[in-house]
Amino acid sequence: MNPKHLTKLELPKILDRLAAHCSFSASDALARALEPSTEPGEVKRRLAETTQARQALEANDNLGVGGARDVRPQVSLAVRGGVLEAADLLNIRDTLEAGRVAQRALLRYQALYPQLTAITNLIEPCGELVAEIRRVIDDNGEVRDDASPELARVRREVRVVHDRLVRKLQAMVGDGSTALYLQDAIVTQRGGRYVIPVKADFKGRIPGVIHDQSASGLTLFIEPLATLELNNEWRELQLAEVREVNRVLMAVSARVAEEAGPITRVVEALADFDLALAKAKYGESTRSVAAAVVSGAQVAQTVRLTQARHPLLNPETVVPIDVAFETARVLVITGPNTGGKTVALKTIGLLSLMTQCGLHVPADAAALPVFDEVFADIGDEQSIEQSLSTFSSHLTNLTSFLNKVDARTLVLLDELGAGTDPIEGAALARSILEHLLASNALCVVATHYPELKAWAYLTDGAVNASVAFDYETLRPLYILTVGLPGRSNAFAIAQRLGIAQSILDRAAGYIDGSDARAETLLAEIAHEQRLAVEAREAARRTQREAEANADRIRARLSAMDDERKQVLDAARDEGVRETDALRAEIRRLRGRVVAAGGSIDEIKRLEQEAEAAQSAAIQAAAARRAMPATSAAAPTTGNQPRRPLRAGDPVRVKTLNANGVISAIYADDLEVQIGALRTRVKLNEIERLKTADKPLEQIEEAARPAPRAESVGMELDLRGLNGEEAMPKVEDYLDRAARAGLPFVRLIHGKGTGMLRKAVRAGLKGNPLIKSMETGLDGEGGDGVTVVKFRAD
Repeated sequence: MNPKHLTKLELPKILDRLAAHCSFSASDALARALEPSTEPGEVKRRLAETTQARQALEANDNLGVGGARDVRPQVSLAVRGGVLEAADLLNIRDTLEAGRVAQRALLRYQALYPQLTAITNLIEPCGELVAEIRRVIDDNGEVRDDASPELARVRREVRVVHDRLVRKLQAMVGDGSTALYLQDAIVTQRGGRYVIPVKADFKGRIPGVIHDQSASGLTLFIEPLATLELNNEWRELQLAEVREVNRVLMAVSARVAEEAGPITRVVEALADFDLALAKAKYGESTRSVAAAVVSGAQVAQTVRLTQARHPLLNPETVVPIDVAFETARVLVITGPNTGGKTVALKTIGLLSLMTQCGLHVPADAAALPVFDEVFADIGDEQSIEQSLSTFSSHLTNLTSFLNKVDARTLVLLDELGAGTDPIEGAALARSILEHLLASNALCVVATHYPELKAWAYLTDGAVNASVAFDYETLRPLYILTVGLPGRSNAFAIAQRLGIAQSILDRAAGYIDGSDARAETLLAEIAHEQRLAVEAREAARRTQREAEANADRIRARLSAMDDERKQVLDAARDEGVRETDALRAEIRRLRGRVVAAGGSIDEIKRLEQEAEAAQSAAIQAAAARRAMPATSAAAPTTGNQPRRPLRAGDPVRVKTLNANGVISAIYADDLEVQIGALRTRVKLNEIERLKTADKPLEQIEEAARPAPRAESVGMELDLRGLNGEEAMPKVEDYLDRAARAGLPFVRLIHGKGTGMLRKAVRAGLKGNPLIKSMETGLDGEGGDGVTVVKFRAD
């Protein structure tokens, strides 16, 4: 496409803004050189690439080419045999690593982002070169000491000689006999050699070579003869270091030259990838959408822009326009000056060019064809030097492209036929539009000629459009309305500005009657259309308000659901805590019951019942918080009040499904004796037993401790068993020994490898029957025996 017309439509300014989103110079250059494609397939590919880049950035906002540099000039220098600086090699390493990172970031998303991965798949790793540069150059861009054995040796000697030289000079400076002649007691450098500052009056007192003097001439910087040889040796080693560093850099530069092709391709792929990301970022910043690309012969039927905005205007104040070409190929826009006609022309042209560049367009929706050429005659190009008037400059521009238009051409004309006699200008403009219509080109023209409005109304393939105008404030509204021609506003403006009514009436009499009726009809149509627009806007506002209310309701319902879940979770947590406390209490009492002679099987049964009560406790926790307090003094049965509970009353503990006798009454709960077990329960967890249900003697008998079991022996021999076989025997033995009232027992496991001893002691940890465990004495078997002592309570 002709760059002159692209500049007229301000595409270079868009590309400058696009380049601002690029991360390095190679992609920046691609952005500024971007040209519209004329191939529908390529345009679709570019748009898909931008769409996928936006999706990828939304999923991973860290996606990018951080660290990449355009190192192609450095690679070219290496190919020509040049030696690259350490910083250049570091940039090459960082660029190759940035390519590897970008490639890995999209490696698993081939199906989601095929256009992007098609770019990153072109990146070649160059892993050996990256490793070599990393071995030789550190992250500060300095050649490492171990880059070569020779460099390591030279740098080690440099440090040794340097330290000797500095120490010797510092000794001279600190010598009292020398200090009298020094301006300052310091060691400094001049010309790369170490010197000391000597007063000019005493220059002969310290033999040496003068390298410099102060601006006042009072201080001479002298290299003492005593350090001359050391300075020379240090300087020679420095030169040797420079030679070795240069040799190392030359070797790595040769490796870069060998990989010149892959490195160049990595830079180019990264530039393409970064350009795609820049398009995505620019589209996101302008709230743009991907235009639908429609190909076919009837391109005029595919132009649709909804709420389109010129991307260079302030997004807070720009007024969107709607444009739709149904069957027309020529759109004639009329209306007042500064009403937005030129902006509408540029918006249509610029958004078409942006689409063909692969950029998303600032609109709510868009459908555009692919043009081979976009021609624009916008603005005044008059030239005094070339003796061109406004009219001549327009004709010169038109002549350059009128014979090149066809069905895949977009033509944008501003003030066609202006700058000459109105009658001749209107006739010429009409003829040009008929030529463009016959060529099937898509044309948008802005004009003030009423003859062109009538032509568009009467001609198939042409349609009128107008820009709105506020007659109260005499200001344009910048709203484009397709299908309605613009009115002449001269009389209305003159009246608002104070022209006498008699003058306006006389002027109206000079207008042809049919023209006056046409203007009146246009005014009525405009009024009706304005009412329709206002009604449509009101409907849109109502819809937006309804959607906002729906969002608020959904948010409130979601919050209520969250609150309900929190209440249920809190109730469940409380039930779990209460159940855990109950299980802990049962574990604590287990030892006491066994020690008192109760059956361990009974305790296990109670534990199982407590586990079964857990789910019920969780569900009932919230309900219990809401229950009215139960009187400890008067539980009832049916409608008959009962006397207050007191110690000795028989009751059933519902949560344990066991009968017992009240042994104590507290403010909020009770203590109930169940056999050998005592437990504290809430008032609502018991029910009073009728004396007729069970004789009191039986209940009291159940509360009495069971008789002790017979002795089971003081030792249990476990030798020959493994840990898994031994533990059931140990637990059964300890249970019987505790019920028999033994104070302690001995478990004989032998010494051996110690595995059985560890298994037994680990299995007994936390056993409520056991007070302590200890190794047997020498006379009891030592490490081969564990003495277990039972709790006394």
